[in-house]
Amino acid sequence: MAITLLTHKRIVLAVTGSIAVYKAVDLASKLTQAGALVDVIMTDAAQQFVTPLTFQSVTGRPVYTDLWQTDNSGGLPTHIAHVGLGEGADLLAVIPATANTIAKLAFGFADDVLSVTALAARCPLLIVPAMDGGMYSHQAVQANLGTLAMRGAYIIEPEEGRFASGLVGKGRLPETPTLIGHIRRCLAQQHGSLLNRHVVITAGGTREAIDPVRFVSNHSSGKQGYALAQAAIDAGAIVTLISTVNLPTPIGTTLIPVNSAQEMQAAVLETCQHADALIMAAAVADFRPATVADQKIKKKEDTEGLTVEMTRNPDILLSVKQRREELHLPRVVVGFAAESEHLLDNAQSKLQRKALDLLVANDITATDAGFGSDDNRVVILDKDGGTQRLELQSKERVSEIIIERVATLL
Repeated sequence: MAITLLTHKRIVLAVTGSIAVYKAVDLASKLTQAGALVDVIMTDAAQQFVTPLTFQSVTGRPVYTDLWQTDNSGGLPTHIAHVGLGEGADLLAVIPATANTIAKLAFGFADDVLSVTALAARCPLLIVPAMDGGMYSHQAVQANLGTLAMRGAYIIEPEEGRFASGLVGKGRLPETPTLIGHIRRCLAQQHGSLLNRHVVITAGGTREAIDPVRFVSNHSSGKQGYALAQAAIDAGAIVTLISTVNLPTPIGTTLIPVNSAQEMQAAVLETCQHADALIMAAAVADFRPATVADQKIKKKEDTEGLTVEMTRNPDILLSVKQRREELHLPRVVVGFAAESEHLLDNAQSKLQRKALDLLVANDITATDAGFGSDDNRVVILDKDGGTQRLELQSKERVSEIIIERVATLL
């Protein structure tokens, strides 16, 4: 699936001699599918694990292996093509990066296609180490990584796990979704529309406890909120995600897990004190049980049913409205309205009552969008009376449009 941030981005993927090269093949394939233009550089050692043809097959582009050869069989088109290869790139990503390559980059060696391109490149440098045994924690490797970090390189720490040697430790290359998450974050930090803006986003349906094992909730999956978090990260924002659900958290996001509406309110008010924008995508329960049983409520043979007295939950957006009058923060607040009837009338009323800048309304009676679906169909209302209808499309694309609107308001 195409990813807007990656579409037409030129990524130079430098692959070095690690058994983790097989993950780099999958990464090159997924980046290409996402719309990126991937130029692969392979060191001599990397070619001992995978052939250049493998990468050429998944990217549809030449693979560079030889600094001196100037033909189409792995060499550069001309003797100075490494300059164009580096200067024309949006990102130089060394994945996996061996201890030897890290040392060469730290000391400025220029004896192969990778090291020469790294010196010529004017784009960000992303390094993801991968090595066996205790190599990653060795003082020499850490010193070299420290040198590169001081020069502005993005260093992504490897993961804990079992190595090819059978040992267990820190040095495994992360999986493809994690690597792509770091690549997206690195690219977004260059010129995102929300660069260094703090955006707070809520996601999921709140859970209101009845007893230690039961709760009252709704059908919200949290997918729209998580898509909004990824879109904000792609725009360069500093993102805090307050969530009631367990979904893969976008790389770079600070996650605050909550359950109830009261917990969510406390987290929202705390994080919004210094936030530029709040996007309340969560489906917050209007009511909660008046009392919560300390022990599990047991089924009794002489009882046909159970009566649970409900009381009102706090209105988070109204409390944010009151806080904004004091602190003038967040500067932009976006609400969501899931309605089953009179969509625009109910949405307009909520927009005005809660002094929102934008309100995203969707019809929960639709069977092809909304709760639990990967797609959504919404209407965006603004405080000036404008409406923007978004026909059925992915929640990722809906999120990007909302984030664009937030960036414009800021």
